[in-house]
Amino acid sequence: MISQEEPIGVIGAGAMGAGIAQVALVKGHRVVLTDAHQPVLGKARAGIEKAFAREVGKGRLTSEAARDALARLTLAEPAEGLGRLAMCAMVIEAIIERLDVKLETFRALEGVVGRDCILATNTSSLSVASIGAACEAPHRVIGVHFFNPAPVMPLVEIVPGVRTSDGVTHDARALIDAWGKVTVRAADTPGFIVNRIARPFYGEALRIMEEGDADIATIDWAMRERGGFRMGPFELMDFIGHDVNYVVTESVWTSMYYDPRYRPALSQKRLLEAGLLGRKTGRGFYDYAASAVAPEPTRDEALGDRIVQRIVAMLVNEAVDAVHLHVASAADIEVAMTRGVNYPRGLLAWGNALGPATILAELERLQQETGEDRYRPSPLLRRCARDGMALPT
Repeated sequence: MISQEEPIGVIGAGAMGAGIAQVALVKGHRVVLTDAHQPVLGKARAGIEKAFAREVGKGRLTSEAARDALARLTLAEPAEGLGRLAMCAMVIEAIIERLDVKLETFRALEGVVGRDCILATNTSSLSVASIGAACEAPHRVIGVHFFNPAPVMPLVEIVPGVRTSDGVTHDARALIDAWGKVTVRAADTPGFIVNRIARPFYGEALRIMEEGDADIATIDWAMRERGGFRMGPFELMDFIGHDVNYVVTESVWTSMYYDPRYRPALSQKRLLEAGLLGRKTGRGFYDYAASAVAPEPTRDEALGDRIVQRIVAMLVNEAVDAVHLHVASAADIEVAMTRGVNYPRGLLAWGNALGPATILAELERLQQETGEDRYRPSPLLRRCARDGMALPT
């Protein structure tokens, strides 16, 4: 078990790395934060200081606690390499989502830290086993996937690799639990829990738009007002950024041997290629210029309900298949989708409310109409519908 007195290292001082550092600082750890780019380190410290000031202003943190937490932060300059991480009990990597870069980082890191240091990656979709294979001691490599912004979002996916030891898994999860996060355990499969199961929220919305059944404003309206989601799919893709959202979809698709369930949409790829990344560039599916006129949805309740039923059927099927394939327990899947991406209800419970037979009928209808394997029902869904059983929750 890692104690509060032991230092934590974070590699990568971008939004995610700085957020993870902030969480550890508030919980009493000394934190060594490093990045290959000096300006990023300075920006990270300023951001953490500003975040602490906001917390003090809201009465969530005392001025003394904020001052003490900031004093526990050490910035390791690029010229120092990874040497300042030598005494850390756990190091969390939060750098660019490229396997080659991560492998190089972990090889270098292993030569610096102590033999009992846990080496954690915040990867959202890459193979933890592949990262571990780059190390001489792969048993201490584990995935700890935070969601952005890390200080706010409660969920963390704990992802042991094939060779990760039970002790490392226990200690990593215990530490993240002690930080007040909600942890779920996921198998080392593409996208883990959330980024795998959530793919149809984007993919099926894109398909409906491309087929011409509804425009983006109508689909977003339907999912918000008729489905109860906080944001519609196109709003959310623009918010996340297509440089992130599309790349995750493509990564899951290729890692799943080009399974049509996860196939990316050309319409989103073209936005990425054009540099229209969403809110961060002022335009994506929507135009965010001050002079832009927001498109009006077609507020047709029957159409909206059909959109919701189609997308939710795909989401439920993906959640059921994740249980069937032992990606995670049913309970952890429900927690992950409600706490990680703020879905209005657990997908398995939602499937039971609609009825497994109803979900199955919708998927079979879509499969018959399109002839596409993307709509194939999970064997577990078929079994539950056939036998009149509830989906596991």
